[in-house]
Amino acid sequence: MKNIGSKFLALLISIVIAAILVAGCGGSTKSTAEKRDYFKVGVITSLSGAEAYGGNVTRRGYELWAETVNKKGGIKLGEKSYQVKLIFADDQSDPNAGADAAQRMITSEKVDFILGPYTSGVTMAVAPILEKYKVPMITGSAESPLIWKQKFKYTFGTIPAVDLTGSQPLATLAKEVGSKPASIAILGVNDPFSKATAEAFKAAAEKEGIKVLKYDIVPAGTDFNPLISAIKGLNPDVLAVGGHEKEHMEIIKASKSLGFMPKVFLMHYGITTPDFIKNLGKNSDYVMGATTWTPDLNYKDAVFGSTKKYVEAAKIRYGSMPDYTEAACAATGQIFTAALAKIKAIPPLNEEQREKLVKALEEVKIDSTLYGPIKFATDGAWYHNNTGLKALTIQIMQGNQIIVGPKQVKLKDPVYPVPPMSSR
Repeated sequence: MKNIGSKFLALLISIVIAAILVAGCGGSTKSTAEKRDYFKVGVITSLSGAEAYGGNVTRRGYELWAETVNKKGGIKLGEKSYQVKLIFADDQSDPNAGADAAQRMITSEKVDFILGPYTSGVTMAVAPILEKYKVPMITGSAESPLIWKQKFKYTFGTIPAVDLTGSQPLATLAKEVGSKPASIAILGVNDPFSKATAEAFKAAAEKEGIKVLKYDIVPAGTDFNPLISAIKGLNPDVLAVGGHEKEHMEIIKASKSLGFMPKVFLMHYGITTPDFIKNLGKNSDYVMGATTWTPDLNYKDAVFGSTKKYVEAAKIRYGSMPDYTEAACAATGQIFTAALAKIKAIPPLNEEQREKLVKALEEVKIDSTLYGPIKFATDGAWYHNNTGLKALTIQIMQGNQIIVGPKQVKLKDPVYPVPPMSSR
C-alpha cells in the first residue's frame, strides 16, 4: 500500500506540474507578450540558389535603408524613435523554402512586418502564409501581375507589374526611330515574372503592328544555342527576352558565338545590374529594356535626402551603382515608416495594430521618395501594387543606363539599328 500511495502521489504531483506548465504556455498572450523598444523586421530573399545575385540586390536595398535609419536614431514616432533590427531568411530561390521561411519569421521570430522576396515565384508562395497569420509585407522586387490579381490583403509591391512597364520599349521603337521594327522573336523563361514579361512583349508587338515570328516559353536551365540558331534563320529585327540577368548574358553570348545580331536586343530584368555590364563588357552596349527608375533621376527623399545622395551612399557601401530593384527595396522601409506614423504603432505590433497597418499602407501616398512617388492601388488588376510610376525605355550606352524614351523625358535618342558587336 505504501508503494501504491507513493506512486499515486508522484503521479498527482506530475499532473499538477504539467497543468501549471500548460497554463503558463497556453494562457493569455498578454502576460507573456514580448517587450522591446525596436522594430523587428523580417527579410525573406534569395541569398543562395539560382537567383542569389538578384536576392542580394534586394538585400542591399533593405539593408542600406535600415542602416541609414538607425544612424539617424531610428523610426521616429511622436517624441520617441525606434531602431530597426533586420532578421534575414534565405528562401534558397525556392518557393517552398520561402513559405517555410515566412512561417518561421512569424511564429518563431515574431517579426512586426516583412520585406519581401526577390522573385515573383517565391512572393506568391509567401503571400498565403501572410494571409494566414495577418502579417503585412512589401516586396521591393516582384513584378509578376499574377501576384496582384490574387488580391492578397497583406502583400504590397513598390515596382509596377511588368504588364504596366514592358510595353514601353516597343512603343519607343515603334514611334521614335526612323524606321520601326517589322518583326520580333520573343523568348521567355518559365517562371511567373519572366513569362509575364514575354507576354507583355508579345501584346505590345501586336499592338504596334510588329510581326511576331517566334514566341517560345522555355524551362529554366535551357541550352539557348539551338534556340538562337533557329531564331537566326528567321532573322527578326528584334530579339526580346523575358528572364533574369543570367539568361540574358547566356543569350547574348550564344548570339555572338553564332554570329547572330538583331537590330536590337530587348531584355528585362537584369540589364541594369552591375554584373550584366561587367561580365559582357562592350557586348552589353545598346541592349534595350524597361524600367521605372535610373540613377539619373533626382527625387527628394526623407531618409537619404535625395536620389543622388542615395546613389552615392549605395556606391560607397557596396562598390557598385544601384539598379531599379535595389532602389525600390531601399524605399520600402520609408513606406512602412509613413504607415506606422499614421497609426502611431509602437513595437512589438499585435494583430490589431497589424490590421491597422495594412489599412494605413493602403492610404499612404508619398509624392517623393528616392525611387519616386508611391501609391498602392486598392482595387482592380493591380491591387496593392504601386501604380504611381511611369515606365521608361532605357538603353545601355558605354556601360551606362540611358533614358531613351518616352520622347518627353529622354536624355538621348535611341540607337536603332545598333552597330554589330564586331565593330565596337
